[in-house]
Amino acid sequence: MSMALNPKRTVAELKVLRALTGDEHGAQRVAFTPGWVAARAWLREKLAALPVEVHEDAAGNLWATLRGESEKALLMGGHIDSVPNGGWLDGCLNVMAGLEILRRMNAQYGGKPPVTVRLVDWADEEGARFGKSLFGSSACSGKLDMAEARGLKDRAGVTLPEALKVVGVDFEKVKDSGVELKNAEAYLELHIEQGPVLLDLGLPLGAVLGTFGVERHVVTFFGQAAHSGSTPMNRRKDAFLAAGKMSQEIYRIAERSGSGVCTIGSCTTKPGIVTSVVEECRITLDQRHLDAAALAQMLKEAKDASEQFAAEGNVRVAWERIWQIEPRPFHAELIGLCDAAIAETVGKSHRLPSGPLHDAAETCGAGVPTVMMFVQSLHGISHNKIEDTREEHLELAVAAFDRLAEKTVAWIVAAGGGRAMSERRNF
Repeated sequence: MSMALNPKRTVAELKVLRALTGDEHGAQRVAFTPGWVAARAWLREKLAALPVEVHEDAAGNLWATLRGESEKALLMGGHIDSVPNGGWLDGCLNVMAGLEILRRMNAQYGGKPPVTVRLVDWADEEGARFGKSLFGSSACSGKLDMAEARGLKDRAGVTLPEALKVVGVDFEKVKDSGVELKNAEAYLELHIEQGPVLLDLGLPLGAVLGTFGVERHVVTFFGQAAHSGSTPMNRRKDAFLAAGKMSQEIYRIAERSGSGVCTIGSCTTKPGIVTSVVEECRITLDQRHLDAAALAQMLKEAKDASEQFAAEGNVRVAWERIWQIEPRPFHAELIGLCDAAIAETVGKSHRLPSGPLHDAAETCGAGVPTVMMFVQSLHGISHNKIEDTREEHLELAVAAFDRLAEKTVAWIVAAGGGRAMSERRNF
């Protein structure tokens, strides 16, 4: 580890940020709110001590650029925003680790590293206020659905364009942020795992294979309301019975998929009274897998099962897609570099997919070679005030992430800048 790198400083700064923008209920840095603005201002103060160019792009993403010998750029990123009552590490760990690496590179290379190094704080990764995750990175990647986003409202009825205007962002121009990826040769992201895999394995760090693809649907069973006392069991058209069978079947579908997951996250019934057979039962189904063919098979099996259970119960079923994103496997060579950086730091690495989405999915989707590194989460819990990671593991994560950054700089230099550009769309 370079003498200029100070992982303990990163942990200390994370604690300061927690005190500045949190309370007894957890982190309070929801995007486009005063807490988020305060966190951004604090980050700018830290960046002011470095010879970096700092600006916000057209989507409100904050960029800090350390100019190098080459315009080809290594990007490191994360998000300082949180969910309400969130954990102290989700998102901000990657931003603060990236800041420490900027310090190390500035010191080691006398302010002029071999390639340009850029740190980005993506705007509204969580989507906590408007229900749309990855806003800033999807705008930058060009994949933001403008019509959908234009109509988003928070609980107070404020639209996303109105909220953006308050922080100086013109919604209609957010995709102009795509220019920031013009010279991007690689994107790296460090994140707490948010799940229990590394915890159960007793390992501090892991290399991420990619982010799961997602199929998210509303499945509605339509039966017939009838008096719960006078209707024999064999004469009922019970929509809830079919949905209940479905809730068990999704676990079998996930098991058959190998490493996929399926979740019924909500269930509502009509008429919703104790004295009536359920006429309508609406469930939400979330399915995720890293392999596109396996995800498609999971969806097919779920639809086939719903039709079977509807027929058995003499009810009808309808499907409506809420959202979909294809799997985003990360760059094979960068995964290898990540593995090596982890092994050199802690002795053993583990490769695992990411069930949650991250901004890395958008950079990957834009054709920028991408990889993520995970650090173990205690309890396997995130989006909760009890979210935590051992301090020694946080320090190891910063050290390993720094090794990955240095390896990636060498990888970019060795390629002469041609590798990434040949794999990406033109900006």
